[in-house]
Amino acid sequence: VQVVESGGGSVQAGGSLRLSCAASGYAYRDCMGWFRQAPGKEREGVATIDSDGITGYADSVKDRFTISRDNAKNTLYLQMNSLKPEDTGTYYCAARGFIYCSGAYFRDYEYEYWGQGTQVTVSS
Repeated sequence: VQVVESGGGSVQAGGSLRLSCAASGYAYRDCMGWFRQAPGKEREGVATIDSDGITGYADSVKDRFTISRDNAKNTLYLQMNSLKPEDTGTYYCAARGFIYCSGAYFRDYEYEYWGQGTQVTVSS
Protein backbone atom coordinates (compact mmCIF):
# COMPACT_ATOMS: atom_id res chain seq x y z
CA VAL A 1 0.00 0.00 0.00
CA GLN A 2 1.32 3.40 -0.94
CA VAL A 3 -0.10 6.88 -0.37
CA VAL A 4 1.50 9.94 -1.97
CA GLU A 5 0.49 13.54 -1.26
CA SER A 6 0.79 16.51 -3.56
CA GLY A 7 -0.48 20.07 -3.84
CA GLY A 8 1.18 21.88 -0.97
CA GLY A 9 2.66 25.34 -1.33
CA SER A 10 2.76 28.87 -0.02
CA VAL A 11 -0.27 31.13 0.09
CA GLN A 12 -1.35 34.33 1.80
CA ALA A 13 -3.92 34.33 4.57
CA GLY A 14 -7.41 34.04 3.16
CA GLY A 15 -6.24 32.03 0.19
CA SER A 16 -6.98 28.45 -0.86
CA LEU A 17 -5.08 25.27 -1.65
CA ARG A 18 -6.14 21.77 -2.65
CA LEU A 19 -4.14 18.78 -1.54
CA SER A 20 -4.32 15.43 -3.30
CA CYS A 21 -3.42 11.94 -2.11
CA ALA A 22 -3.02 9.06 -4.53
CA ALA A 23 -3.50 5.63 -2.97
CA SER A 24 -2.40 2.38 -4.56
CA GLY A 25 -1.84 -1.25 -3.74
CA TYR A 26 -5.19 -2.27 -2.30
CA ALA A 27 -8.96 -2.06 -2.66
CA TYR A 28 -9.60 1.62 -2.13
CA ARG A 29 -12.62 1.98 0.13
CA ASP A 30 -10.66 2.45 3.31
CA CYS A 31 -11.05 5.09 6.01
CA MET A 32 -8.70 7.90 5.07
CA GLY A 33 -7.54 10.95 6.93
CA TRP A 34 -5.58 14.15 6.64
CA PHE A 35 -3.24 15.12 9.45
CA ARG A 36 -0.93 18.05 9.95
CA GLN A 37 2.07 18.85 12.07
CA ALA A 38 3.31 22.34 12.85
CA PRO A 39 6.90 22.91 14.00
CA GLY A 40 7.27 22.01 17.66
CA LYS A 41 3.76 20.59 17.89
CA GLU A 42 2.25 17.12 17.82
CA ARG A 43 0.63 15.76 14.71
CA GLU A 44 -3.12 16.33 14.71
CA GLY A 45 -5.97 14.92 12.68
CA VAL A 46 -7.88 17.55 10.71
CA ALA A 47 -10.30 15.63 8.46
CA THR A 48 -11.50 12.08 7.94
CA ILE A 49 -13.68 10.18 5.50
CA ASP A 50 -14.98 6.63 5.74
CA SER A 51 -15.96 4.01 3.17
CA ASP A 52 -19.48 5.42 2.91
CA GLY A 53 -18.25 8.97 2.38
CA ILE A 54 -19.12 10.17 5.87
CA THR A 55 -16.77 13.00 6.81
CA GLY A 56 -15.44 14.42 10.07
CA TYR A 57 -13.49 17.57 10.86
CA ALA A 58 -11.48 19.05 13.66
CA ASP A 59 -13.13 22.14 15.13
CA SER A 60 -10.22 24.29 13.99
CA VAL A 61 -10.91 23.60 10.30
CA LYS A 62 -14.67 23.03 10.25
CA ASP A 63 -16.47 25.10 7.58
CA ARG A 64 -13.12 25.94 5.93
CA PHE A 65 -11.73 22.56 4.85
CA THR A 66 -13.49 19.87 2.81
CA ILE A 67 -12.31 16.28 2.49
CA SER A 68 -13.49 14.24 -0.48
CA ARG A 69 -12.54 11.19 -2.47
CA ASP A 70 -12.74 9.97 -6.05
CA ASN A 71 -12.95 6.19 -5.85
CA ALA A 72 -12.52 5.78 -9.60
CA LYS A 73 -9.15 7.54 -9.38
CA ASN A 74 -8.18 6.14 -5.95
CA THR A 75 -7.54 9.72 -4.89
CA LEU A 76 -8.29 11.64 -1.72
CA TYR A 77 -8.55 15.44 -1.63
CA LEU A 78 -8.46 18.21 0.94
CA GLN A 79 -9.83 21.55 -0.22
CA MET A 80 -8.59 24.26 2.13
CA ASN A 81 -10.25 27.68 2.00
CA SER A 82 -9.89 30.81 4.12
CA LEU A 83 -6.44 29.68 5.17
CA LYS A 84 -4.89 31.14 8.30
CA PRO A 85 -1.23 31.36 9.39
CA GLU A 86 -1.99 28.75 12.07
CA ASP A 87 -2.80 26.27 9.29
CA THR A 88 0.89 26.20 8.42
CA GLY A 89 2.52 22.80 8.71
CA THR A 90 3.32 19.53 7.01
CA TYR A 91 0.17 17.79 5.86
CA TYR A 92 -0.02 14.02 5.74
CA CYS A 93 -2.44 11.63 4.12
CA ALA A 94 -3.10 8.36 5.93
CA ALA A 95 -5.05 5.13 5.38
CA ARG A 96 -6.29 2.74 8.05
CA GLY A 97 -5.68 -0.36 5.94
CA PHE A 98 -9.17 -1.91 5.81
CA ILE A 99 -11.25 -3.11 2.86
CA TYR A 100 -14.25 -1.43 4.46
CA CYS A 101 -14.26 1.00 7.35
CA SER A 102 -16.91 3.09 9.10
CA GLY A 103 -16.48 6.00 11.50
CA ALA A 104 -14.22 8.97 12.16
CA TYR A 105 -10.64 8.41 13.31
CA PHE A 106 -8.49 11.36 14.38
CA ARG A 107 -5.65 9.64 16.24
CA ASP A 108 -2.52 8.88 14.26
CA TYR A 109 -2.06 5.43 15.85
CA GLU A 110 -5.34 4.39 14.23
CA TYR A 111 -3.75 4.58 10.78
CA GLU A 112 -1.47 2.05 9.19
CA TYR A 113 -0.18 3.74 6.03
CA TRP A 114 1.25 7.22 5.70
CA GLY A 115 2.47 9.49 2.95
CA GLN A 116 5.68 11.48 3.07
CA GLY A 117 3.91 14.77 3.73
CA THR A 118 3.51 18.01 1.81
CA GLN A 119 4.32 21.47 3.17
CA VAL A 120 1.67 24.16 3.50
CA THR A 121 2.79 27.67 4.45
CA VAL A 122 0.29 30.46 5.08
CA SER A 123 1.68 33.96 5.48
CA SER A 124 -0.11 36.85 7.14
